Amino acid sequence: FWDFLILFFCLPVVIFNEITKKRLLGDVSCRIVPFMEVSSLGVTTFSLCALGIDRFHAATSPQASTRPIEQCQSIIAKLAVIWVGSMTLSVPEILLWQLARDTSPVSGMVTEFCTMKPSSNLPESIYSLVLTYQNARMWWYFGCYFCLPVLFTVSCQLVTRRVRGPDKKSESRGAKQGQGEGHLNCTIIALTVIYGLCTTPENVCNIVVAYMSPDVSKQTLDLLNLINQFFLFFKCSVTPVLLLCLCRPLGQAFMDCCCCCCEGCGPDSSSSESSADSKLKTEMSSSIFFDKPRETPPPLLALGTPC
Repeated sequence: FWDFLILFFCLPVVIFNEITKKRLLGDVSCRIVPFMEVSSLGVTTFSLCALGIDRFHAATSPQASTRPIEQCQSIIAKLAVIWVGSMTLSVPEILLWQLARDTSPVSGMVTEFCTMKPSSNLPESIYSLVLTYQNARMWWYFGCYFCLPVLFTVSCQLVTRRVRGPDKKSESRGAKQGQGEGHLNCTIIALTVIYGLCTTPENVCNIVVAYMSPDVSKQTLDLLNLINQFFLFFKCSVTPVLLLCLCRPLGQAFMDCCCCCCEGCGPDSSSSESSADSKLKTEMSSSIFFDKPRETPPPLLALGTPC
């Protein structure tokens, strides 16, 4: 959902600015766009950490078949902590950026751009905190939004394999359940790889520019910033597709919702029969991905007479 917000709001603003050299929504977009982009990094970072912990608990549980499914309230609480924490850590971005105008020496046109400069109208204590954040922003980006999710995911995968071991894996889980856990682990690793590849250019550029800023022109800095933003948009576009393709229950549920909306949820017998079959398949596949115990279905009654 946050990736959708980035594509829906931030991408048009950036494209409009590059085409017209005017900032859509003015100073508001200069503050909101960086805030949403950094919040997106935080949401992805802490979500990957939460998924790594969840997979570790599922893989190392002594009796995974009787492990109860997590309550919806608990999941919503964790998501709220991830979202609120990510947005809280991104609040300095709102105070750091502001709209600036410059006149082109060639065409004489007034261009608008966003500059990283705290407003002097801020209170002295807040102004000093924003300056401190600006000075430490490069290493904060690199440490929290790059090293933390990558190292955390790799560590969880290695510890899970170490603790579980091949013998315990084969004894405690069936073939289908082990295959389902393998799919989920591959999904988390794929998400981490995509995230790492898309955030690496920005971190490299930040570190290089920090030590070579006097030798880099403003046009080059603007181009690098634009490339970094489009890497973020690429990550936001690929992540949902990757989730729907690799996580089969989620993809099946998404396709069922799309088909239901397209067909108008007609109550005819053929659609109800197909929906029942898809529901059965979804439940069977979801039992692979989520450690939820299933009751044995009642025996089918024989139809017809004894003759």
